[in-house]
Amino acid sequence: MDKFDIKKNYLNKINKFQKHNKLYYEDSSPKISDKEFDDLKNEIIRLEKKYNFLRSEISPTTSIGFKPSKNFLKSKHRVQMLSLSNAFDENDLLNFEKKIHNYLNEKINFEYSVEPKIDGISASLTYKNGKLVSGTSRGDGNIGELITENLKTILDIPHEIKKKDFPKDIDIRGEVFINKNDFVKLKNNFANPRNAASGTLRQKDPNETKKIPLKFVAYTFGHLEKNNFKNQSDFLYSLKNWGFVTSDHNKVFKNIGELVKFHKKFENERFNFEYDVDGLVYKVNDLNLQKRLGFTSNAPRWAIAHKFSAESAYSEILNIDIQVGRTGALTPVAKVKPVNIGGVIVSNTSLHNEDEIKRKDIRIGDTVKVERAGDVIPHVIEVDIKKRKKNSKKFVFPKKCPSCGSNTEKEYNSATKKIDAVRRCTNEGYDCEKIAIEKIKHFISKEALNIDGLGKKVVEKFWDLKIIRVPQDIFKINYEKISNLDGWGKQSSSNLQYSIEKSKEISLDRFIYSLGIRHIGNENAKLIAEDSKSILNFLDLINKKKFQELLNIDGIGETQVNSIKKFFKNKLNYEIVLELNKILSIQSKKINKNGKLKNKTFMFTGKLSNISRAEAKSLVEKNSGSVLSTVSKKLNYLVIGEKPTNKKIEQAKKIGVEIISQSALNNLLN
Repeated sequence: MDKFDIKKNYLNKINKFQKHNKLYYEDSSPKISDKEFDDLKNEIIRLEKKYNFLRSEISPTTSIGFKPSKNFLKSKHRVQMLSLSNAFDENDLLNFEKKIHNYLNEKINFEYSVEPKIDGISASLTYKNGKLVSGTSRGDGNIGELITENLKTILDIPHEIKKKDFPKDIDIRGEVFINKNDFVKLKNNFANPRNAASGTLRQKDPNETKKIPLKFVAYTFGHLEKNNFKNQSDFLYSLKNWGFVTSDHNKVFKNIGELVKFHKKFENERFNFEYDVDGLVYKVNDLNLQKRLGFTSNAPRWAIAHKFSAESAYSEILNIDIQVGRTGALTPVAKVKPVNIGGVIVSNTSLHNEDEIKRKDIRIGDTVKVERAGDVIPHVIEVDIKKRKKNSKKFVFPKKCPSCGSNTEKEYNSATKKIDAVRRCTNEGYDCEKIAIEKIKHFISKEALNIDGLGKKVVEKFWDLKIIRVPQDIFKINYEKISNLDGWGKQSSSNLQYSIEKSKEISLDRFIYSLGIRHIGNENAKLIAEDSKSILNFLDLINKKKFQELLNIDGIGETQVNSIKKFFKNKLNYEIVLELNKILSIQSKKINKNGKLKNKTFMFTGKLSNISRAEAKSLVEKNSGSVLSTVSKKLNYLVIGEKPTNKKIEQAKKIGVEIISQSALNNLLN
């Protein structure tokens, strides 16, 4: 890579950093996780260290936070409010201490004051003669927003302090945050508690801020007229004596080994706290030593934040729910105490299946390690047996469907010669409420009928109101009645009517897919549609029960055939197909056999730009290509979008599949 390309890559990262920095600090609406934000920042710093010709005024090495909002008056900090350098493991801490010794040019023993790093918003409070005269946000570290009246609404912040030893002129600094339980009421408006605290604190009307139970923990000072304190720990003790709230978890340790040990213990216990904590802050306890060490351009040399793992956290299982899916699969989901993992609040985690619960011996009330990687659904990694309650009981997986009471079973898989791990409801039709609702959601999904305005939540509402019970009910909706429902009106009702009418024209393969037959996904539906040619031939195959003929189709096996047999053995399923055939205009799909992507196979991972996954698949197929659902030697191209699945990329690299971007796919299509 030449100098031009290196600089171009660097500036792209700088612009991306500036965009997400604004979303994080000013808009209180982050679009990426804390870990991704930290990784981006660290990559920029790495490039700057490697290439000395790289410099930017908006680099994370020269900037702190984000410029103050125009909604508030600005106020210059008398002492800068700097951010902290981050440590992620013991080596980072050893390097931090080594730098201190190198800077002092001597190896001395010193203590560390340890404080929890609460995930909130930094604020500075100026007191003169015991009275709170102003309150400022951190802003860009030099200049913040004057948010005095909003800060005064927080009960933890004293308006006046009459203690004789309280300094005449001091800036008290701390963190504004919101408890997890209070955040639950606001979770529809904000991504996590930190954003809720930020958004609430920066409202124009203090009366609106007052409605939210914000908290404040004090932890240091900025400007101090006369400093008589010897240690950081002494100052923390005085803060509490003056009436400020301080953390109950503040400690003093003597070496890195003690810090690492406490960090491990603290990370395991943090889910018990009422608020989010994303790490620990270590400060040289001796204030005179802090003064000697001073600051770099954007961080103190005497302090560092030891971050927790951004992709995992410990929480407590409050309950285990059994969800019933479209194909009758019983999926256990753990309801956990809400915990912040990488900037995302997690309250539900997958337990996969009955065997997984047995293997890990997962029980209600257990303390568990929850992992979240990229866009993967959070799942339980392990149980902390030491914290298991004495009255704990093994979880008994239901043998009856929790929705309809039918028997459940584990099927024998002839391919693997094993019993399936997933237990299923044996009800094949619409008699099981949960299965019926999920089947209808599948019927109206993007890759099936694609009905705009009839989303999952609407289906659930219409089910509760007994408007929909089977798919054909969608085409018999009373729109006048709908327009009088809460949240609806004539316009939205009319829009829904238009979408439903539009959906009546559908290709045969999409229709077959929409039925929700187990093992019949997009690809198999296309194969069957191509073989059947028309809906009449497909119905003839069902009527005459010529299912074995489907085995002649390359790609269709016994598993798929048996699944189709089982589906149409249910009388209601058969009647629904006949009824839908009368309502819909089901057309044979015209296939372009000589398009630009002829004989090429594709697979997508990650979020695509300005196009849905379904539309991208359709585009490939229109140009004679085909889309696969798994990485195999049959795959020619893996197309990656934003936040791709790393596992798929690694699999593709291993077997030599070409990995391309969305723009490269566009080039193939010219």
